[in-house]
Amino acid sequence: MLNIVLLEPEIPSNTGNIGRTCVAAGARLHLIEPLGFRLTEKAIKRAGMDYWEELEVHTYMDYAEFLERNPGVNPYMATTKAAKVYTEVSYEPDCYIMFGKESAGIPEELLVQNQERCVRIPMVGDSRSLNLSNSAAIILYEALRQNQFMGMNREGSLHRLEWK
Repeated sequence: MLNIVLLEPEIPSNTGNIGRTCVAAGARLHLIEPLGFRLTEKAIKRAGMDYWEELEVHTYMDYAEFLERNPGVNPYMATTKAAKVYTEVSYEPDCYIMFGKESAGIPEELLVQNQERCVRIPMVGDSRSLNLSNSAAIILYEALRQNQFMGMNREGSLHRLEWK
């Protein structure tokens, strides 16, 4: 099962959207405090809709506790500062993909320690960054694609009509 890790997320609607995406993708969500909101806030539930109740979510007091409770984990780190594009790595079926807080990203100290695991989403010109929930969806679905969308529905069905 793939894992999305949010380090100190600040905006409840982003976390709610990411939680909804995790449910649809069959992924776990890991939240590393401090959070910029309470998990009981309406904004997080509204963004996650009724999916939030189905979400497997784990919370941690800090990054050290995250590493302690997930021994051997070496997450991919999404950052605008990376040299490697997110499509240039091979994501394992049970990997962890980490994103930093909306205002500052992942601290550079962690990036330098994990340089080979840092990935970026290409952007045009001087764009600073993409929305956190969009970034998480882009990289998560690349990891799912690389793993042949294992266990996912690959066909849709119409409500009133039929495909020919």
